[in-house]
Amino acid sequence: MSKTSAEAPAFKIGRFEFNSRLIIGSGKYESFEQNLECAEVSGAEMITVALRRVNFDASKGPRLLDVISPERFTILPNTAGCYTADDAVTTARLGRELLETELVKLEVIGDERTLFPDVPATLEATQRLIDDGFTVLPYITDDPVACQRLEAMGCPAVMPLAAPIGSGMGIRNPANLRIIMETVEVPVIVDAGVGTASDAAFAMELGATALLMNTAIAHAKDPVKMAKAMRQGVEAGRAAYEAGRMPKRLYASASSPLDGTASF
Repeated sequence: MSKTSAEAPAFKIGRFEFNSRLIIGSGKYESFEQNLECAEVSGAEMITVALRRVNFDASKGPRLLDVISPERFTILPNTAGCYTADDAVTTARLGRELLETELVKLEVIGDERTLFPDVPATLEATQRLIDDGFTVLPYITDDPVACQRLEAMGCPAVMPLAAPIGSGMGIRNPANLRIIMETVEVPVIVDAGVGTASDAAFAMELGATALLMNTAIAHAKDPVKMAKAMRQGVEAGRAAYEAGRMPKRLYASASSPLDGTASF
């Protein structure tokens, strides 16, 4: 569950408040227990769950949510694997029944090879789900106009990709991400493509509200150590963003002032 403190939360999504700016997934881990350990080390308060790929029936074997407890973490159901607006809406409604939450990470995939989202179908599904009372977090391309439209529809956050899902390529288009961050007022959660802690730090230095990642941790040689590194990368990147970096210069600038120095 999201934590509470005397200080203002780091960010809000609808009625939910979060202190951690790192959200992790629940796929590709060696075990549910490893997933839990990574979640704990990462400091994540929200974990996303693919409704079409997770077993909810105890009669069919072990269940993720017996280990990753909804009492401890905010569960963000997602519609991964959906290729039409109809499928995504149906899957989201199933998730609401199973998990008793209006939260949904909306994914409507348009291309099987790149897993890029289908923007028109995402916009259609978003409107239908919002009209049905959902709190929609849409996975979208790094398109400022699409993000502005999603905000106007009533999305409490937008989730532009950094690179193709699971690619680990890092931030491929920082200029577009910066434009998105400057032109929408809702939280911007960078989703997909982060590969290592320096990518996480870079995204946060650009001004991202938070990051969502799965493969970068689950497929690391040491997932638990990478989860810790990602937490540190997110924290360092956010601190650097808040501090405000020095301007870049073409030429050198003396570290020590020369005014008042003695001449020889």
